[in-house]
Amino acid sequence: MPELPEVETVCKGLIPSMQGQVITRADVNRPDLRWPFPDNMAIRLNGAKVTALRRRSKYVLADLSTGETLIIHLGMSGRMTVSGDPLGQFHHDHPAAEKHDHVVFHMGNGSRVTFNDARRFGAMDLALTATLEDHWLIKSIGPEPLGNTFNEAYLIDVLANKNTPIKTALLDQRIIAGLGNIYVCEVLHRARVNPKRKAGQLSKTRVATLVPIIRDVLSEAIAAGGSSLKDYRQADGELGYFQHGFQAYDREDQPCQTSDCGGTIARIVQSGRSTFYCPKCQR
Repeated sequence: MPELPEVETVCKGLIPSMQGQVITRADVNRPDLRWPFPDNMAIRLNGAKVTALRRRSKYVLADLSTGETLIIHLGMSGRMTVSGDPLGQFHHDHPAAEKHDHVVFHMGNGSRVTFNDARRFGAMDLALTATLEDHWLIKSIGPEPLGNTFNEAYLIDVLANKNTPIKTALLDQRIIAGLGNIYVCEVLHRARVNPKRKAGQLSKTRVATLVPIIRDVLSEAIAAGGSSLKDYRQADGELGYFQHGFQAYDREDQPCQTSDCGGTIARIVQSGRSTFYCPKCQR
């Protein structure tokens, strides 16, 4: 599933073609994805201007001139790709329609933005912009890890006395927005923290060191265009390449890259998800 860096990359890639542009026509080619689309979705989108395009956690948010915001989640395999962009940043020719092109936005500048989702775990909803923070998908999300409200004092306080493993705690979207399995594995490896350690048992000093590492890992991943493992693509169809710099994730039985460690990356399962770490240097 795309995590914060992938969604941020997609959002930035869509801005030149969508922000400030009118959706002249929205083709909604099926009634649902992960759950049903909102009532009259195409009618509500037709003629609306995208006044702002932004990200919240793992969601792309398109604020509309109608006073509504389109909430988009890419799910496991969702892609949003651009064609026909007059700025020349993308392929000029519109490709032939594909089987899983479920929603297509025809923009006033001649570009076309296609949401393709083979596994149909993605989602879209429309909500009033003024009360968006109360929407059920948004209201319980924690602070953005690259924002000012996420800091050492906050993380120390929120993890205090937590009896869950630190890996599970960092994946909790109520604690930190947008972190997923890939980047939590990378963060804990850099911090040399064992993913099985109880979050509340970590010292304040060790918890504090996680904050800059989280920011560094996410910033590096965004600069690399995210991580492409299976389905993820940037808005121009290109792959991300942060996966080439993984130090822990998906490196089972490979040598640990930490200096003077000499250990081997292991894989365990936590809460149904694969965790990759070095038992020797992550303690």
